[in-house]
Amino acid sequence: MLYHVRMDVNIPHDLDPEVRADTVAREKAYSQELQRSGKWPHIWRIVGEYSNYSIFDVADHDELHTILSGLPLFPYMDISVTPLATHPSDINAG
Repeated sequence: MLYHVRMDVNIPHDLDPEVRADTVAREKAYSQELQRSGKWPHIWRIVGEYSNYSIFDVADHDELHTILSGLPLFPYMDISVTPLATHPSDINAG
């Protein structure tokens, strides 16, 4: 199943700088692992914001929830999820 996900990150300004750096480093490693596995095939930065639009390709809602809640930055995120379906006019849909 494909999902369009918007993630807005709101790290508290008073978070210890070492905790912030460690959390961001773990986030990057985790997200890149998911990208390499094919579960997170697309990620785009939203210009001017600490936010992204992403596409996830996972088995179901539960797998997506597990992935998103496992993000090290999850406690500092506002997340919006939209399930996607094939469009009948898509020339690449088989």
